[in-house]
Order: sequence, then C-alpha cells, then structure tokens
Amino acid sequence: MHIANPIYDVAFKYLLEDNKVAKIFLSAIIGETITELEFGAQERTLEIEQKSKEGAPLTVCRFDFSAKVQTDTGFKTIGIELQKAKLQSDIMRFRRYLGLHYQDKANTYSVNRKKTKKNPDGIQEKARQIYCIYFLEYGMDLPARPVLKVNYKVEDAYNGEELSAKGEFIEGLNHRSWIVQINQLKKKRRNDLEKLLAVFDQSTMTDSSRHILDVDDETFPEEYKEIIRRLRKVMEDPKKRREMELEDDIVNELKAMERRAEVAEAKAKNAEEKAKNAEEKAKNAEAKAKNAEAKAKIELAHKLLKRGISKEEVMDMTDLSIEEIEKII
Repeated sequence: MHIANPIYDVAFKYLLEDNKVAKIFLSAIIGETITELEFGAQERTLEIEQKSKEGAPLTVCRFDFSAKVQTDTGFKTIGIELQKAKLQSDIMRFRRYLGLHYQDKANTYSVNRKKTKKNPDGIQEKARQIYCIYFLEYGMDLPARPVLKVNYKVEDAYNGEELSAKGEFIEGLNHRSWIVQINQLKKKRRNDLEKLLAVFDQSTMTDSSRHILDVDDETFPEEYKEIIRRLRKVMEDPKKRREMELEDDIVNELKAMERRAEVAEAKAKNAEEKAKNAEEKAKNAEAKAKNAEAKAKIELAHKLLKRGISKEEVMDMTDLSIEEIEKII
C-alpha cells in the first residue's frame, strides 16, 4: 500500500492532528495507555523567502500535549513534548524549548488542600511530569537502535544502590525521553512499536517519488491500521503533495546553509590556527633576535674592555649594566 512519507512535516503534522490516531501513536511510544489527549500550542512557523518561489512557511514539527494516562493505581496527567529534527543544529533548539516547557504554567495542575491563613483558597499548584519524544532524521553519536528510552535513576551516592524513589520532587524535576532514530529503522521488526514505526522506514521509498512509501499493511497490527489510513489520505491530497515538494526546497536550502556554515567555521578555525602559528614563529624570531643582539653586545664589550676602555664607557657604548660588564671581566 502506498502512503505519504511521514518524514515530511506536512504528513507528520496531519497524522497527529487526528486525536484518535495521536493517542494510538503516542501510547505505543511511551508504553502507557493514554485515555485522554489534548493538543497544546504547536511550533511557530519560520518564514523563509525563496528566490524561485513565493515566500512560504516551514513548520518545524513540535507538538505539546496534555495526556491523561492510566496507571496501576488510577490515572495521572502528564505533559508530552514531541519534536522532529531535520538538522543537527536543532539540538540547541531542543534545549531552549525544553527550558521554556518547564517554565510554562500550562505544565502545572492544581490540587485541593486544607485552607490556611497562608493559603486561604486551599489550592496548591503542582508540577506536571513531562515526557519528551524526539524523532531524528540524521545520524548521531547514539547506540544504533531504532528507539532509545532515557529514564532517570535514583541511586545511593555512597554505594550506587538503585532506589525505587518516585513522587513529586523526582518526577517534577526529571523527565523521561524517547529517541526515535529514523535511519535505524530496518526491515527487521522486533516488537509492535518497531512494526508501527515501519511507516518511517525510508528503504520503502518508491522509485517514482521520495514523497511516497510502499508499505505492507498486512504486517501492521490491527490497532495501528488507522495510522496507515491516515497517511494514505495525505498521499491522495494534491495540496499536501505540493506542500511536500515545497518542503523539499526549503529543507535543501537549510541544509545548504548549514553546510556553508560548517565550511566557514572550518576555514575560520584554520585561519585562527595559522595566525597562532605565525604569532608563535614571530615570538621565536623575536627571541632569537634579542639573543643575537645580547650576544653581540657582550662580544663588543669584551673587545672594548681588552683595549683598556673603562667599564663606565663600555656601559654607555653597549647599554649593558655594570653587573653584566663585571661578569665579562
């Protein structure tokens, strides 16, 4: 079955705009059952003027969700931050945005407490736990696995014993992360999550267009078939297909800009290294010149003293100190 390639932001965004599909997709990644899901703010668009085409916005895929998750003891509400990176320079953007995410009041919730003089309303603000999901479209210095889960550990600093500590302080100040490495999605699927993420496998790209993937929908578990159908709708929409073409142009320009920046940085480093070497050579040459000058003064002073010229006169003629002249004597 042919589907739109979700590596494209326009297809990925369309996929997650469906609440039912988003719940299935995110539940599979975090390994927990999401019963309710609300969309938060999406990423602002970045205007990039095209020389050959009219100016068009590039939406960097960044989603915020508020999710109600089923637990063994009931339910909990978490914040989910999902980002998809096309360029390695996006890492710094991840850091900046995560910091803003922690400060955002939307990632808090209120609980009722006993009314007191200090808290007459009886309402206390609590920090909501944050889950982070990253989709990387490029290779990184990470283990070669399709999906990596990064989870905090609590250990006794004395002996390294791992402790099963949870609660407001730990979960409010630490976050779990899932990293999906698209270039590591291979034919072999080890579990249902990897079967689901096969929709990102770029080796299934058709010969006619990189916008289209040819997937075997029979290999997908039944609960994930809705995701396949959603991506097929994108492929059948001419407007979405044009947006994918435009995205190609913009991303290629961004990658070219990144390459030019890397080349310029390398040239600057080489120039800086050459300048340092030249400065070191100049210092060495200066030191040699000073040594040669000092040696010449000493030789001249030695000859003058042999001719019976007084120390004071030699000192005036060579600029040597009286101590240096006495050493010669």
